[in-house]
Amino acid sequence: MRSYFSKNGGAMGETNSVGFMFDKIGEITYPAKAGTEDKVMEAAIEAGADDVESDEEGHYIYTSFEAMVEVAAALEKVLGEAESVKAIWEPQTKTPIDAEKGATLMKLISTLEEDDDVQNVYSNFEMSEEDMAKLEG
Repeated sequence: MRSYFSKNGGAMGETNSVGFMFDKIGEITYPAKAGTEDKVMEAAIEAGADDVESDEEGHYIYTSFEAMVEVAAALEKVLGEAESVKAIWEPQTKTPIDAEKGATLMKLISTLEEDDDVQNVYSNFEMSEEDMAKLEG
């Protein structure tokens, strides 16, 4: 792992050295076919969720980690079985980066995600849509 960071201009911190920068929350995912954005939003509010994001691929419902199981059970009664119910790490603040640093960071993230020993990768960067388009194009 340390070599991945070194080769991409980074440095690996000590265990739990950045954990304080993230909150553990619950994420409940439904496919887009589970319902309209309004239907899912209404069901999530009724179930006690904190936030909902919907796009063409699906619906992502966020809740406190402690309430995740209870909210998922309430949603299942209305929307059916979720695609996934899991704990994730949400950044408390995000760090803006440009396309140049973004290219290096995306390479590092890709390398980490491809490693069989890595379970999940979480980050706290944000990049403008213009810079993101440069990297994708």
